[in-house]
Amino acid sequence: MLLFNKKTNIIETKKRQNWLYLLLLILAGEAVFILPFVLKRVFRATVLDVFEVTNLELGTLNAVYGIVAFVSYLFGGPLADKYSPRKLIGFALWATALGGLIMASYPSLLILRILYGYWGFTTIFLFWAPMIKATRVWGGKTSQGKAFGFLDGGRGLVGALFGALGVLIFSLFIVGNIEEAILIDRKEAFKYVILISSGIVALIGVLVWFFMKSPDENDKEILIEKISISQITNVLKIPAVWLLMIIILCAYVGYKTTDVFSLYAREIMLFDEVKSAQIGTFLLFIRPVIGITIGFLADRSKTTVWLMISFIISIFGALLFASGIINPSTITLFFIGILITATGVYAARALYFAAMQEGRIPLVLTGTAVGMMSLVGFTPDIFADLLSGYLLDNAPGETGHQYVFMMLAVFSFIGLIASFVFYRLNTKVSSPDGF
Repeated sequence: MLLFNKKTNIIETKKRQNWLYLLLLILAGEAVFILPFVLKRVFRATVLDVFEVTNLELGTLNAVYGIVAFVSYLFGGPLADKYSPRKLIGFALWATALGGLIMASYPSLLILRILYGYWGFTTIFLFWAPMIKATRVWGGKTSQGKAFGFLDGGRGLVGALFGALGVLIFSLFIVGNIEEAILIDRKEAFKYVILISSGIVALIGVLVWFFMKSPDENDKEILIEKISISQITNVLKIPAVWLLMIIILCAYVGYKTTDVFSLYAREIMLFDEVKSAQIGTFLLFIRPVIGITIGFLADRSKTTVWLMISFIISIFGALLFASGIINPSTITLFFIGILITATGVYAARALYFAAMQEGRIPLVLTGTAVGMMSLVGFTPDIFADLLSGYLLDNAPGETGHQYVFMMLAVFSFIGLIASFVFYRLNTKVSSPDGF
């Protein structure tokens, strides 16, 4: 009886450690992107004002980030196969938080570009592949959909909470009426949003460093002894890697496009700054529901089937906005359109890395594979904001937004075709153990 109780206690302890591991991974997974992306997504109209930049200039920040990230994917991927994810993630969070101190000083556009390049290094070279590999380790052989669904859904919830906190802080520190507040007052209020966010990111880094330890995996089983060129050549021989490059690219264009919803609310629906920011926060609260739901569904069938469904939904939502029928007199349709588009975009985002198991990519080479796929898949960091910024600035008002959503529809269609090819490829061959 005593032995039985001891074994039971050990099992329960491991379960708690497993969920703590995932919880910290989720917190870190979104916290590291709060400063470069989430605040801009929630407060896009405010960011344009307080930093005194145009949509196109804002796009150049992400272009610099994307260029640095492009190189970081290549070299950071193999790094994740060599070193412990916990240590790499902890360092990444602390380094990213330091950048918030510069952002809060409202530097020139040149310094902002340098800062975004710095964040491209801290969030990708040190962080991205370790996060994906740690998630795959947690999911094991049978729960990849659930693992990545929880990761992306949980990250969405964390982002939503950060967004809600940011809106609360901004509204508390703004002087007088929101609509009548002068630029200097808005700058001061947004400064507190940046600084408090930076402090929380640094704190999560401390928690990861000391407590994010997996009880089920021996590092020797998931890490390689040395980094070599053969890793890359072996990964590039896997057909699924090439298809996932395209799928990720198309899905990520969709994710980047969601950045314009708060601006759409301000410019087309005529919402004020706080209500526009709340639209961005509303999107973040949709994400966890979709991510977790789609993860469970994917584990009960094929991930690629749900990827195809996700892209079909994205196309429908994008065409709804591109049609021009959504305007200030159709508020209900506006929210329905957001819900449809976000469902497709967030579902695809939650699933593309879960498809690695179906694509027979070895666990030990996950970091390298993620690096290769991300090298192409996340190039929208370079061009998506630049392109949408150009379209919005050169076709002011509703027309520019229609062009942006047409862009989303085109990329979603390409993603649908790639997902179908992936599905056909893996139904022709029995799927051996990817581990």
